[in-house]
Order: sequence, then structure tokens, then C-alpha cells
Amino acid sequence: MKQMIGYCGLDCEKCDAKLATVNNDQALREKTAKLWSELNGVEITPEMICCDGCRVDGRKTPFCEKFCQVRQCALGKGVETCGDCAEMDNCEKVGMIHRNSPEARANLKA
Repeated sequence: MKQMIGYCGLDCEKCDAKLATVNNDQALREKTAKLWSELNGVEITPEMICCDGCRVDGRKTPFCEKFCQVRQCALGKGVETCGDCAEMDNCEKVGMIHRNSPEARANLKA
């Protein structure tokens, strides 16, 4: 499996935080911070939009580093991705992501 597929199956290579980081794109950082702030009902600053990828060593957004329940669960279980977990099909944590992004589930099944 590609290293840039997150624990949940989302493709980090398509994530605006990763793209802004790799391309040092301040405008994309600002746009992403604004959108994510609105979606999550919390203040997210452009400085927080800095990520090298969910499953690789390096920088992570504060949410991904500390608060992402899917990432914390996968790390705790020692699985490469949720696709390696026998509970994935009935998991509410990753299920929410898969309902909103069916391609994430498809990435894990591939």
C-alpha cells in the first residue's frame, strides 16, 4: 500500500494540508485553515496547516497528531491501516470518513 494513504484510507497526496506543505503554498494554507475552521467549529490558523502525511515520520497538523481518533486507534492496535483491522466494517470512527469519502474505503480494500 502507498505510504501516502492515511490510516483511514484518505489519500494524503490529495490533502490540501500536505499539498500546502510540500509546495510551501501560503494561499492554500490560508484557504484550508479557513475551510477547516468553518467545518470543525474551531479556530485553525494557517500555521497549523503543515503536514507530511499521516503514516510517515514528519510534521502533522495538530488534529492529525493528537486528536484524530482513527490514527490513535490504528497506532494503538499496531495496524498499518484500518484495512488491516478486523473491526473496520463496523467501526464508527472510520465509518464516518467512509460515508463521506467512499474512495477512502476503496483505497483500503485495494
